[in-house]
Amino acid sequence: MKTFRFVFFIILTMALGIALNSRIKGTPPLGKFLSPFQGFWQNAEKDGFNFKEELKIPGLSSPVKVHYDEMRIPHIQAENERDLHMAQGYVTARDRLWQMDFFARLVMGRLSEVIGKRALDFDRHNRRIGLKQMTIDTYEQVSQDPELSAITEAYAEGVNTYINQLSYSDYPLEFKLLDYKPEAWSALKSCMAYAMLSNTLSRSEADLENTNALSLFGPEVFDLLFPEQLGNLDPVIPKGTTWPFEPIEASKPDIDFPLQLTKETIDKPHPLNGSNNFAVAGSKTQSGNVLLANEPDLELTLPSIWYANHLQSPTKNVMGVTVPGTPVVLIGFNDSISWGVTNSPRDQVDWYAIEFKDDSRDEYLYNNQWFKTEKVIETFEVADGPTVTDTIIRVHHGPVVYDRNFKGENGKANYAMRWIAHLPNTTFLAMHGINKASNYEDFKQALRLFQGPPQNFVFGSTQGEIATWLPGKFPVKWPEQGKFLMDGSLTAHEWKAFIPFEHMMFVKNPDRDFVSSANQHPVDSLYPYYVYDHRYEYYRGRRINDRLRVMNSITPKDMMRLQNDNYNYMASESLPMMLDYLDTSAFEQKQWDQYKTLRRWDYFNETDLNAPSVYQLWWDKLYVSLWDEFDTVSAQIDKPNKFVTIELLKSDSTLAFADVLETENIETTSDLINQTFGEALDSLHNWTQKHGEDYTWSTFKNTRINHILRLKPFSQEKVPIGGYSSIVNAASKGHGPSWRMVVEMDPDGVRAWGVYPGSQTGNPGSPLYGHMISRWATGDYYQLLFGPDVSTSDQVLFTQTFYPKNK
Repeated sequence: MKTFRFVFFIILTMALGIALNSRIKGTPPLGKFLSPFQGFWQNAEKDGFNFKEELKIPGLSSPVKVHYDEMRIPHIQAENERDLHMAQGYVTARDRLWQMDFFARLVMGRLSEVIGKRALDFDRHNRRIGLKQMTIDTYEQVSQDPELSAITEAYAEGVNTYINQLSYSDYPLEFKLLDYKPEAWSALKSCMAYAMLSNTLSRSEADLENTNALSLFGPEVFDLLFPEQLGNLDPVIPKGTTWPFEPIEASKPDIDFPLQLTKETIDKPHPLNGSNNFAVAGSKTQSGNVLLANEPDLELTLPSIWYANHLQSPTKNVMGVTVPGTPVVLIGFNDSISWGVTNSPRDQVDWYAIEFKDDSRDEYLYNNQWFKTEKVIETFEVADGPTVTDTIIRVHHGPVVYDRNFKGENGKANYAMRWIAHLPNTTFLAMHGINKASNYEDFKQALRLFQGPPQNFVFGSTQGEIATWLPGKFPVKWPEQGKFLMDGSLTAHEWKAFIPFEHMMFVKNPDRDFVSSANQHPVDSLYPYYVYDHRYEYYRGRRINDRLRVMNSITPKDMMRLQNDNYNYMASESLPMMLDYLDTSAFEQKQWDQYKTLRRWDYFNETDLNAPSVYQLWWDKLYVSLWDEFDTVSAQIDKPNKFVTIELLKSDSTLAFADVLETENIETTSDLINQTFGEALDSLHNWTQKHGEDYTWSTFKNTRINHILRLKPFSQEKVPIGGYSSIVNAASKGHGPSWRMVVEMDPDGVRAWGVYPGSQTGNPGSPLYGHMISRWATGDYYQLLFGPDVSTSDQVLFTQTFYPKNK
């Protein structure tokens, strides 16, 4: 009996050990994960700096100093470029290794290897639209430039030096949660940022949705609901700018678009991705120096998409933010120039209907001839399932994304994707050149290499110059080319030429003494090339320009206040009309109270006000009710944007779309506005009952910063910040200013301020995790430590020295 008990407990202990160290239904092996010696406990950090003052690094040729400030930005001082970027790779990996790995897997279509079947369709989507191939092509371009290639390889070597010293207990927490280990980094993986940012910023299009709408409504109604230009736009390039060149002609052929309905379209980037930037000349500033401000509005995540660096060697002194995993500063400044970017909405993707000869899909029709297709077989390893393959057909336009195996309605739709981002690009070379530029001409020369994603570059220099440039690779198109699905068999639908750099939109030192951009229409109709996109922003740009026109003796604090401006331009143009339509004759007290609250509101979306909550809920209900017809059609259709909707409501009180399909009555605009006002007040009452809180704007809006994996314990909710999506302070529920920067271009020493909603560390176990969020939410900034030698500054809190291991 004693022997039996002994054997029983041995077997039980072994079984428990196996169970605790095996994955069960997506959970990590609990034995390892809960171990106090290896598991998540080891990710808890003490306050302060948790690494040695001196470290020996194999591969370095000379010592490197890394100074850390209050923001925990690494200020890296090296004697040569290779050592500089090797140290950069090391310290970035120390703070953001898991995020870097996640970004690379996302772009290469490899998330299902660690997340499982639920990521498979996402991986297939990313391979089909070409993100993996774009990364490979970018790497080939980088490899052809000896200087940039050496920098990228050194960066990868630094990352791998950090990875190679890790044991399981040192792994970032997310590796332990998902039960996998970090792979070796490579220069190829560093090139993933181009594909990732192109996917986020330049893949938004509406060709198939437009085709559906044109098919259902006809051209007259389509043009009414989706106009290309509106009369009161305030474009990036000032109105009336003339262009002293002869454009390349593109005549519209006398052919029709294929009007076939598409029931389901592929996922698109979030429509709120955008940005603000502006620069003012010394004539408008208190100091006489150029001031520049930039804030990219993107999805708010923990860890943040940005990682701040200060990189200093005998050949450069540059500071700003990078995408973790890449060595070049994308938004920042050096001793002589500063620059920022906002997304420039410009249609970059065209879709072509492909006709295959037969079910084999070996040949397709083009120019009355049959051409061979290319078949690419992609393989997907899946953590919780068998290996999956996907055959992607390629034609000369690009990959056939929609087909019988993916979103193609059982083979009825075969659509090939033509995307500028698929072309070989030299964008990293451009950004590398900008990092080192010392004047406007250097900056302009670097922009010649910039191919995308399309950006509005704002520029300021210590020489007193300001400028905005819209560089990139843009096909010469005839009117409406690429606006709808095109016939892939016709040569007339091809891109025939690209706009030369000398014909790009730009403005330098304009008479108004400022430049700005906020994702609005880039230019007026005097520009001789066809320019189109479906997602222009109509409010932030006008507010920024209205303010800058009247501001003088501007200080850096004024620039910060403008970045945090909460004026709701959209409400100022829509709410008076909505209130005027209300029938107040039968109002009860609660309706009168809200009516008066809205009448008294000054249109600022401040955190502690109720009026913004009432307005936004009312507007949302009105918008949904107005366009309810769009939800009943059997094809994917975009709804008219907010600006067009307001203009239609103002101009037509009997707008046909105002009728609610769910009722027998025929509602007018007035009926709909009155009805949705009552619904909004009822919803607010229910919300208050449910949450037990007052519906002040920041509470009702609930801006949240999610962990990349949407893990609630690692996210932050109810961030107390004002603003909204069409406001300069564009903090919505999950999107907003991902990096705020203000720079003063003083010839005696550049000064800068910055903040972002997160932290340099990506470790949820660190007391510094997300520590900048509160300062970001209140509109406060850190003064950025910068200069020819920061080592003696009292802002330096800790210095780590890297020594060559072989010396």
